[in-house]
Amino acid sequence: MLREGELTAAQLAEALSLSVQVMRRHLRSLEEEGLVEASPATEGPGRPSNRWRLTAAGRRHFPNGSEHFALGLLSSMASNLPSELVEQLLQRQAADKAGDYRRLIGEGTLQERLERLVELRRREGYVADYRPNPDGDGWVISEFHCSVMKIAEQFPCVCDQELQLIRHTFPDCRVDRVHWLLDGSHACGFLLQPC
Repeated sequence: MLREGELTAAQLAEALSLSVQVMRRHLRSLEEEGLVEASPATEGPGRPSNRWRLTAAGRRHFPNGSEHFALGLLSSMASNLPSELVEQLLQRQAADKAGDYRRLIGEGTLQERLERLVELRRREGYVADYRPNPDGDGWVISEFHCSVMKIAEQFPCVCDQELQLIRHTFPDCRVDRVHWLLDGSHACGFLLQPC
């Protein structure tokens, strides 16, 4: 499907040396997972057959060079621009992303907004969760897997940008880092306490 665009179950079955029935069952499973979708196509007499294609979610299962591109871009910026300018660009990116987050999480209690933020972060590749602060008021966001970890290892300033991102997303809270993967913690953690 990646190479051809759209294929019927029969074409896929033939290419993979499987029966059409097995291929149809497999395609339905992939469809339930949101990885492929079908559209009916008339190909001669008889009932129309489905032509299957990858969805955007299906395409995301293939490797991409985003991380290498981002590392290369940051390396080029760091070696060709003053460090203050690189920092300003990262701060601007954090403010812009926080604006997007605020629009997406909308209104509601702090807990409701945290729940929506954590879901957004999960979709971005973070393994994130939140819980009440065990030491008092507020909440703790924990990110056990960071989707930009390889970038952060080479450019720790990206972690400062993440802290600013959370601060801009929740301007009604005091936000402090309480755990940091790069410091050897088991997660990155942010404490949010209403102002």
